[in-house]
Amino acid sequence: MNKDSFDRFKWINESKAEFSQDTLIIEAPAKSDFFCNNGVVSDSGVLPQNLLNAPFYYTEASGDFVMRVQVSHEFKDMYDAACIMVMQDDNIWAKACFEKTDFDTHAVVSVVTNHVSDDANGCNIEGETVWLQVARVGNAFSFHYSLDGIKFDMMRFFSLPVEKTIKVGLVAQAPIGNGGVRMFKNFTLVNKSIKNIRAGE
Repeated sequence: MNKDSFDRFKWINESKAEFSQDTLIIEAPAKSDFFCNNGVVSDSGVLPQNLLNAPFYYTEASGDFVMRVQVSHEFKDMYDAACIMVMQDDNIWAKACFEKTDFDTHAVVSVVTNHVSDDANGCNIEGETVWLQVARVGNAFSFHYSLDGIKFDMMRFFSLPVEKTIKVGLVAQAPIGNGGVRMFKNFTLVNKSIKNIRAGE
């Protein structure tokens, strides 16, 4: 992976990005996220705010594809995350994140948004690095994660009302924290139709 791998990438909410050897480093600004709250509030705890301001470094993909990348960060503040995302527009999108949760864990977390967002914590992960994958077959999608980049386990299977061509790429977020760097390496985006979307292959 090198800078040429991202020649066709563009920004929504541009941020600082640089390459260091084989790693793309994107800065997450303070108080940055993609989340469309449904109006729920809480007397205790912290719920995600309605924000669409996190840096999204994306390209366009048409038809079926598989995108994967290895992500890591320092997990300083609650909801800090490095993410992958698929997007039709501000109202239709989904992301898979490696996140510092409000339960003080490092976990793979998914959010699927059709005008309002849900929020689903997946497995807790030891350490600060994990692989994330998204696969598309028609209007069906799956999120997977891996500890070694070889064996991928399903996080989420869902559908979105999207067109043939959508935005796909990387998100750096810090919804309630002071921001920081998010690291991405071993990025691939391949146009292909997988045989088993739940298995991710």
